[in-house]
Amino acid sequence: MFYYFLFPLKDIWFGFNIFRYITFRASMAAVTSFVLCVVFGPMIIRVLRKLDIGQYVRKKHVSALSDFHDAKEGTPTMGGMLIIASLLISSLLWCRLDNDYVILVLGGMVWMGFIGFIDDYLKLKNQSAKGLRVITKLLGQVVLALIVGGVVLHSKAIGTDLYIPFIKNAVSSLGIFYILFILLVIVGASNAVNLTDGLDGLAIGCMLFVSFTYAVMAYVTGNSVLSGYLNIFYLPGSGELTCFCAAMIGAGLGFLWFNSHPAEVFMGDTGSLALGGSIAIVSVLLKKEVLLLIAGGVFVMESVSVILQVLFFKTKGKRLFRMSPIHHHFQLKGWSESKITVRFWIISAILAMLSMAALKVR
Repeated sequence: MFYYFLFPLKDIWFGFNIFRYITFRASMAAVTSFVLCVVFGPMIIRVLRKLDIGQYVRKKHVSALSDFHDAKEGTPTMGGMLIIASLLISSLLWCRLDNDYVILVLGGMVWMGFIGFIDDYLKLKNQSAKGLRVITKLLGQVVLALIVGGVVLHSKAIGTDLYIPFIKNAVSSLGIFYILFILLVIVGASNAVNLTDGLDGLAIGCMLFVSFTYAVMAYVTGNSVLSGYLNIFYLPGSGELTCFCAAMIGAGLGFLWFNSHPAEVFMGDTGSLALGGSIAIVSVLLKKEVLLLIAGGVFVMESVSVILQVLFFKTKGKRLFRMSPIHHHFQLKGWSESKITVRFWIISAILAMLSMAALKVR
């Protein structure tokens, strides 16, 4: 929005020319979303407390975690609304709104946030860990995947090619099956972030590194000179997604201000599904879907630990881990919550650096 009001004034004062630069607007988007979170966070938390929107701690089948999580019961949840609101406002202020990619990602984020909101609401209403039926949640994700897939299939610029990182000219065209792949990416990413959101600051901290990685990817993918030099996929206009990813970083830092241990608020499915779904859409548009497996390696690890736990129990009749997702395994081994969170952040940071190395290593 600021671009349209202030950039045309460059003829009056040359300083307004700065609004044409993605780097400036991305930086300001990050600052804006952070400030919005920190300023309005206490008010949102007070409202959630007043409405008695508190975290329900599941005790059945997870009694071993009672000593760790009983104190969390009643902590305000659905704080993902704060993330979505600050991210949305910041993006609307600093992104160019004539960019279809930005609109698609913002729409996808709000849609996934709505699904998560209904899921959280039902859990609170029923005072149980059961929210939306799995099939209903999956249907909502399918709708989003079909919309994104439709945009991709009708875009000559994006195409249906699948690029493999670290391997030069490793490209495979999926054609119409690319929609199924998009569904896999969206479902996988959103639910992986949701599974990771089990300790104070864990999911949002890891998401910061993933967001930074894709902010860099968006910038180079939308720059004809840099993408040509690095020999990577070039998508005109995708540079605007840098502003969105930067706003996500700011919102993440702002939310972490309150979500750090001991957490004053949890994001709930409202936040985790929105964040996972939106970064999945960004990865699809930038043709960096496979790279999400590396950049979001912590989320992948959490998801795989759950899958392995189920398979191992069904085939061997015993558990592979003390509990899954894997962060609970380390809790039961005696690691403190803060130590697990910080160590997972460190892993996420290393994976982010490895992901950015894919820009050059081919």
